[in-house]
Amino acid sequence: MSAFLDACRRKPSTHTPIWLMRQAGRYQASYQAIRSKVSFLELCKTPDLACQVTVDAVEQLGVDAAIIFADILLVLDPLGIDFDFEKGHGPKIYNPVRDAKAIDAMPETIDAEASLGYVMEAIRLVRRAIDVPLIGFSAAPFTLAAYAIEGGGSKSYYETKQLMYGDEGAWKVLMTKVADALALYLRAQVDAGAQALQLFDSWVGILSPADYERYVAPYTKRIFDALSDVDVPTLHFGTGNPELLVPMQEVGGDVIGVDWRIDLGDAWDRLGGPEETAVQGNLEPAMLLAPVDVMKAAADEVLKSAGGHPGHIFNLGHGIMPTATVDQVRALVDHVHEKTSR
Repeated sequence: MSAFLDACRRKPSTHTPIWLMRQAGRYQASYQAIRSKVSFLELCKTPDLACQVTVDAVEQLGVDAAIIFADILLVLDPLGIDFDFEKGHGPKIYNPVRDAKAIDAMPETIDAEASLGYVMEAIRLVRRAIDVPLIGFSAAPFTLAAYAIEGGGSKSYYETKQLMYGDEGAWKVLMTKVADALALYLRAQVDAGAQALQLFDSWVGILSPADYERYVAPYTKRIFDALSDVDVPTLHFGTGNPELLVPMQEVGGDVIGVDWRIDLGDAWDRLGGPEETAVQGNLEPAMLLAPVDVMKAAADEVLKSAGGHPGHIFNLGHGIMPTATVDQVRALVDHVHEKTSR
């Protein structure tokens, strides 16, 4: 058993495990070299290359887990929603889903292996190449649906909230279709060899607890219920609103991800402590841009807040920023390992 998988199950481990969201990405020269030759979507859809960038991150950083290189929007393709990534602007949805007619036109189900098989092949390749656990992932239903509705990134989420509040019947159909597709996709990742699964609810912080309970929780729970027979740990991560931690825990997940906006110990207490759940987090991502001694001191505060209890996975409160350096990230990983070796 690995330190990462032990921590997911709240078992004692040889050290506090660490991996980092976006640990394969633009801050790496090796990644930039590959991206100079192919588009982002081509990288995601070419198993050999997706494997390479996944493995490069593990080898360069010495982390305790890998996460498959992919993107949360890939599932939009089999749902009939066309998208691409525009340089300098991020994702662009060409046929946003904003009314009942468009939602009804979406398929009821997907064949994940047939439509997203390149992700599963990348998982199989990575499993043969590394000896640390591999995490599969997807968006949570709200975040994926919001992208599909907004047509890309958003500051106001006006379109999403207009549909959510204005046509709850259509919202329910959309969220059910999205949740069912994501559950099939995640199961296919496990079948291919993923040893843990993380749901990213990147946009959930725009919601009040009451709106989360009414409009989102039933559909995220639908995924966890659909995967209840899958024998891998599940991680559930959202950002932007610490008041959603407990509602998210109630929905599901063996590990609850915590962003940097709340003290990790306080978050763990809210969640019932180490006896109830494992937690992941929660260094401020910008600390990777600080002087090394400042970064290490901040990491020590996170570790102190976790209290050395089994069930803590060290991570950032969000993804690695593009302006970080491999040396700085490696220094963080080494520091956490050295500080917590037991």
